[in-house]
Order: sequence, then structure tokens, then C-alpha cells
Amino acid sequence: MRFDLSGWTAVQPGTDAAVYLPAEPETVLWGRLPCGADEPVLSVASGTVVTVDTLSHEGLLPDQGRDPVAFFAREGVPRQLVLHDAIRVAAECERAEADGPHIVTGPIAVHGARPGDLLRIDVLELEPRVPYGVVSNRHGRGALPGEYPEGAEPVSVFAAVDEGDDGLVGVLPRSASSDAVVRFPLAPFLGIMGVAVAGSVRPHSVPPGAHGGNLDVKLLVEGTSLLLPVQVDGALAYVGDPHFAQGDGEVALTAMEASLRATLRLSVVPRSEALDEYGVVTGPLVLTPEYLVPTGLSEDLDEAVQHAVRAAIELLHARFGMDRANALAYLSAATDFDISQVVDVVKGVHARIRIADFDA
Repeated sequence: MRFDLSGWTAVQPGTDAAVYLPAEPETVLWGRLPCGADEPVLSVASGTVVTVDTLSHEGLLPDQGRDPVAFFAREGVPRQLVLHDAIRVAAECERAEADGPHIVTGPIAVHGARPGDLLRIDVLELEPRVPYGVVSNRHGRGALPGEYPEGAEPVSVFAAVDEGDDGLVGVLPRSASSDAVVRFPLAPFLGIMGVAVAGSVRPHSVPPGAHGGNLDVKLLVEGTSLLLPVQVDGALAYVGDPHFAQGDGEVALTAMEASLRATLRLSVVPRSEALDEYGVVTGPLVLTPEYLVPTGLSEDLDEAVQHAVRAAIELLHARFGMDRANALAYLSAATDFDISQVVDVVKGVHARIRIADFDA
């Protein structure tokens, strides 16, 4: 089916923001993440607010033709709603077949960041750049590899953006042969937020790790923060894999992937302060107005859960002075451990610890 996209405009490159990083061939990596040997494309002081353009890889990949104008035209998207930077990246950027699909913008050096510190990324604003997105399922990937897709080719389902009673919603067809649709709320977030790893080898963009990367934690919407252990001087932060919506698990392989303009604050949390506030943080830690969210990562889902539980115990011990045995009891009684995603080789689990439980 074709969606009516008239009345929408695209957020093309360029802005009057004080500090702006576009997603150009010179400022992105495709399929790999920055490492310590990479030169920053932008350097800022701690506490600086940066506006960063991000690009979805959907419509740009080789199995989709590597031509976003042609790919989206088949869905009824006029050329003026295709991002200029997406066209340039698809045409000009190198990507090896073995690399990941993701386009990441950066790296950004943050003055004063040193190994042992934490980098805090505050998500201030996430602006959709286009009124559409794509959900894809490919062979050997997703939660049901070998079962889906049902045919020989990858499946990419086009989804449109519409106005709902309580804000923007996503709309996708219930079947290829029907005009019936399903509507769901949008909650934009960046699937990739990270810092560079030490050394001279760029990590693959798919598996997340202590450096962050492809976390796909859908809680990282506007008004939240991510803390990451700094691994190299300057941190060398980067972002990408923008989503308009995702369910925990992301079982098809991708969620509603679509480009965002992100306004972020990048701040260094010195080691001494980090230890007082959070204890020893060995992996990504999400902060929301309602929750403290430690994470666990492993190729084995059981081990990912165990890592998340250990991280939660240490956080409660450091921040609230809880005995570890009591912390485990509290977690069992009151904390949800959710699956972030099961499709990125390294699986993710995150715990939602209610801050209000400790207000007294």
C-alpha cells in the first residue's frame, strides 16, 4: 500500500545550532565503530551541547540497492523527502561486506576525559528527519533465523509517520495485500551511543559491549542519560542507529529505523565522583527520571541476566549503602529485568530500579 506523505518536509543537513556535526562521508563510519587510533571529527569542552545528524542504514544497504532515492520511490516517497546526506553516504562511503550495517556519526573528543572517568551523554532532543521508516528481517538474523523471512529474499516493511491523538504514531500495513494498518506510538531513541575502544582496531558495529555501541535500549529517549566507562583519552564519542520505535527484544532484527537529529550534552564525570555516585561502573548505565538502569551484555542470554544482576547489586551498594544480600532481595521483589535486544550477537538485558523507592 502507499501512504500519503504530502504535507511533510524532511530535515535536511544544516542548522543554526551553536555546535553542529553533520552526517557526511567525512564525519561518519559505515559498519565499524571508532577506536583509539581515530582522529576526532569534532572536539568540545565537557558540558558542551552538540547537535548531531544521524542516518538510518535502511534503504542504503547493498541488498536494498544502495540507492535510497530509488528504494524509497518504490514506496511512494518523493525525492524531496529523501535525505541529501543519505544519498551522499550511500554513493561515497566505503563499507566492506563483512562490516555491520550501521552508520555512526563521530568520533567527538571531549576535553579532559581519561580512562577511569565516565562519559555522560544527556539526550536533550531527538527530532525525526523524515516521516517514514523501515523494519527489516534478513536470513540468519533476528530471533527466528531459518524460519523468517519465509521467502528467499530479505523483507523490508515500510512504515509511515502520522499524527495521533497523543503525538506522532507509526503506521504499517497488516499485510501486503490489504489496506488495513496497525498504529503504534513513536518513542525515538538512538540505538548506538558509545565511546572508542583502546587500540587501533575498529570494532564491528553490531555487537555492543562495555564501550556501549549498539545497545538498542529503548529507554534512551529525550530526557535520559547514558554513562559509559571512558577507554581512551578524549572518550571519542559517537552515535547512530536512529529509531522511531522499538519493542524490547527487537525480534525481527531491526525496529522502526529512521533518521534523527539529536541534541546531546557531553560531559565528563571524573573517576572520584563516579565512584561516589555509582560505584565501579564496568558497562553502560542508563539514567532516566524514574529509573536507574544498569545493563548486562553477553552472547549467552543467561549470562547477560547475571551480569545485569551483579551490576545492579553493585550500584545499590555504592549509591544507597545497601548490603549486597539485601540488594539482591530488593531486586527480586521490586525490579524488572527486561531484554533489550536478542539480535545483535551479544544479547542485552537492562534492570529498571525505581528511584522513588529510595526517596525516604
